[in-house]
Amino acid sequence: MKTFIVLLRGINVGGHKKVPMAELRELLSKRGFDTVKTYIQSGNIMLQSSGDKIEIELKVKEAIQSHFGFDIPVIVRTRTDLMRIFDACPFSEEKKENSYFVLLSEIPKPELVAEVMKITHDNEVFSVIDDCIYFHSSVGYGNSKFNMNSFEKKLKVRATSRNYKTTVKLIAMSLENEKDH
Repeated sequence: MKTFIVLLRGINVGGHKKVPMAELRELLSKRGFDTVKTYIQSGNIMLQSSGDKIEIELKVKEAIQSHFGFDIPVIVRTRTDLMRIFDACPFSEEKKENSYFVLLSEIPKPELVAEVMKITHDNEVFSVIDDCIYFHSSVGYGNSKFNMNSFEKKLKVRATSRNYKTTVKLIAMSLENEKDH
């Protein structure tokens, strides 16, 4: 069994697509996943499985669709993947601590990345490295002009974002999970 981090996008935001975490943990356990844990209400799941990332993504997506009745993007990473993404952040430590990691479903085509790199907004900086957009805004994520939906369309990928603190916590949880098993 291997530990996986499953990231859901767009649940429990503004009263839409409500997914109680206890119910989600029970659902995924019944679907054959082991040691299912969640972190905060925004769709961060730690679980163990003998499957691969694609299989887990499809199984989680289908479970949520059939049980809760809606389709949401699901992105699955290993601890190694998440550590690679975290360590590759091009920002200074100060900026990194106030940045967002926008995890992409796959590595976008270089010509699409070249196009989005032309986008500029005051007080915002981003970089696309492999399967992540590293984003920092001096006015805060909620006040930025950054639009994840737009980036998804332009890069032809699915995405979900996590802030620095959540990313650090998920890495720590995955280390604990692997020590326990």
